[in-house]
Amino acid sequence: MITNILKLSDRVNKVKVSPTLELDAKVKKLKQQGIDIINFGVGEPDFDTPNNIKKAAILAINNGFTKYCPVTGTSEIKEAIIEKLKRDNSLVYKSNEIIVSCGAKHSLYNLFQAILNNGDEVIIPSPYWVSYPDMVVLAGGNPIILKTDDTSGFKVNPKDIEKHITDKTKAFIINSPSNPSGVTYNYEELKKISEICLKNNILIISDEIYEKLVFDDFKFTSIAEISAETKENTIIVNGVSKAYAMTGWRIGYAVGNENIISAMNKIQSQSTSNATSISIKAAVEALNGPQNSVEIMKKEFEKRRNYIVKRLNSINGISCRIPEGAFYVFPNIKKFIGCNLNNNVLNSDIDFANYLLDMSNIAVVPGSVFGTCGYIRLSYATSMENIERGMNNLEKVCK
Repeated sequence: MITNILKLSDRVNKVKVSPTLELDAKVKKLKQQGIDIINFGVGEPDFDTPNNIKKAAILAINNGFTKYCPVTGTSEIKEAIIEKLKRDNSLVYKSNEIIVSCGAKHSLYNLFQAILNNGDEVIIPSPYWVSYPDMVVLAGGNPIILKTDDTSGFKVNPKDIEKHITDKTKAFIINSPSNPSGVTYNYEELKKISEICLKNNILIISDEIYEKLVFDDFKFTSIAEISAETKENTIIVNGVSKAYAMTGWRIGYAVGNENIISAMNKIQSQSTSNATSISIKAAVEALNGPQNSVEIMKKEFEKRRNYIVKRLNSINGISCRIPEGAFYVFPNIKKFIGCNLNNNVLNSDIDFANYLLDMSNIAVVPGSVFGTCGYIRLSYATSMENIERGMNNLEKVCK
């Protein structure tokens, strides 16, 4: 019998373990058992961190840069972020409008804790990154899911945003390029979304972590670029993890309204304090140093994207739109739901994902964990050899 002192909080009982991280742990366990798993579930670049960035970290260690830093980040990293925003986005921010955290995920967590009161609502388009709803719940808010599908290219219709607005709506999240769909919004689309949010006094949260990974000569636009008023009404969240293959270094940042950033600082000061000093030095080099590694990675991702989309669309029962960014595809597998494949009855995309893992050693993430049933997410942040083998296996078990 569990006594009162051992009972967990209502807060933690409302949230789930990240399903993508859970899947990754399961795949790693199978690999430890000697099973050859082709993993399309992972959400990180398969490239190594560039050498110039590693060297900056090693130099920081050798120079003894291993002590506490200011909670919101050093002046050096903030200046690097300011210059990056000017250079890439034509946006001007001040140092007190920036906070550096232990990854973009940490920045988002701090943000929700800073802005939400119990019962406040956050509009989240689906398919969404798995952590958004649970972060909102942990902050006492209510995630309001705005559903999209591949018929609209997974894009939000601004009129649908208005339909979901109530007197409790506090914020709207946009993730462009998107995890899991790869959808990317252009200037005109962002302008319409901005106008709706401004008219209804709703904070815009713009998750731009995949900003650098856009294809087919697509020009990335931050929604904060739309106007001075939109910039004031937007919190940008970004980091170095995806563009520079630095997922384990844990450096993210948020920029925007000084009062909100100050509130995030208070929360961070009572939890993690500063991000890792050595990682901060590495991130400075990533932002200020040569950018050729980003271009090399992007070209390889584009080649893989083109191949995997072509192969998926050649399989009877699967349809897949071409994503404009990130490193995921999100194919429609609804024709397999309710089917019997090789004596396996598939009643959901979860069943389909388990079927692929059991029958062909392919790991994918079911669309339902992203709030959109009838799809699967495959990451092409793996070698072309793995993609080819995976598509061959997929083709065999979908007949």
